Amino acid sequence: MEPVQSPDVWEDAAVTLARRGLDPSSFGRLVVVCAHPDDETLGAAGLMRGVVAAGGTVEVVLASDGEAALPEVGSIDRAGLARTRRAELDAALAELGVPATVHRLGLPDSALREDQLVGPLTGLLADADAWASPWRGDPHPDHAAVGRACPAAAPVTAHGFGFPIWARTRIAPTDPGVPWDHAHRLTLSADDRDAKRRAIAAHASQSAVPRGGTRAVLSPATLAHFHGGHEVYFREPPPSGAPPELFAGLYRDNADPWAVRTSFYERRKRDVLLACLPRERYALAAEPACGLGELTRDLAARCDRVVASDVVDEAVAATTDALGGTPGVEVVAADVDDDRAVPGGVDLVVLAEFLYYLPAARVGAVLDRIAGALVPGGDLVLVHWRQWPAEAPADAATVHARVVADDRFDTLVEHTDEQFLLHVVRRR
Repeated sequence: MEPVQSPDVWEDAAVTLARRGLDPSSFGRLVVVCAHPDDETLGAAGLMRGVVAAGGTVEVVLASDGEAALPEVGSIDRAGLARTRRAELDAALAELGVPATVHRLGLPDSALREDQLVGPLTGLLADADAWASPWRGDPHPDHAAVGRACPAAAPVTAHGFGFPIWARTRIAPTDPGVPWDHAHRLTLSADDRDAKRRAIAAHASQSAVPRGGTRAVLSPATLAHFHGGHEVYFREPPPSGAPPELFAGLYRDNADPWAVRTSFYERRKRDVLLACLPRERYALAAEPACGLGELTRDLAARCDRVVASDVVDEAVAATTDALGGTPGVEVVAADVDDDRAVPGGVDLVVLAEFLYYLPAARVGAVLDRIAGALVPGGDLVLVHWRQWPAEAPADAATVHARVVADDRFDTLVEHTDEQFLLHVVRRR
């Protein structure tokens, strides 16, 4: 099937619509899950090369051997084609300079099902820092099945990405179903592009017209979509958000899992937040997800009373030990939905690196709760790391934009830092 989209259309969209970059060096172990041999090269060649160049490891999971790739050739030896395509995958990885371990599931080509994939993928993705697969919205049933199975199988701590393949040739970038709000762009070097071309050529069974056939699976017009300077990845965040037990485990393993007591980033972020508070003093502040209470201590110097809360027992205990005797400070074990965490009549609420861990529906409920608790003229402060945590359904820009657009608040302060985003909004 010939493409209906121009390669330039998706290449331009990668530059103008995929505003987030992608840093392969942040992933120590990447697992690329493919429906067929060649998915890994067409969609994720640059990502794999970047991970390896940074010293990381790459594994490839091959759901099928692609034995049904030539349906119009009735006399094709499917077992022979499967062997050919497996060898082509190995050759393509060699051209990319990616010494990947390949896990072959041997499932039937053109008949992949999500429920068949989740079980084996759960074990293979268990310790991954990141995974990438064909995008769940790709217009090929096998690609879509793999794209749906990976988020269901992957741990919440793994960064997940879907890459478009046939979508680049069949779907307009302006289609409302293309999730550009979750898009990342990876810019390929000249060496990356050359290696990718060689790797694509290694999948020769797909670019040649087979004996007895009339067309190649990957025509020159189709391949032109994968010779550009960018790869596009759609973030696949965990839809249910980060479970509290995840954070409890972090505190059990490390008394200060985010180095809030020692890191320059944390100290500087607190200093900037305090400098952005528009009032010298507040009567009653609420700080849900207080962690170890370092910011709580600073807020206590500016507020008559501070209610610090957390759902993690270890965090509550640490904050109580550190600040339990501080006048005006109350530490409670409570979630943000609890009246004890954000009592009525507060004139300051601080949400520090917390809101983006909640699913979208719960973000709305939390904002309703805070808007109802804040006195008119009270301030809400949000500060979040600008990178997208693996466990977070959204990033800082997304959750902050939602608050800024809320007509119950007026924006007083906006600070866009290279590392964090901060807003102060005031209750109308």
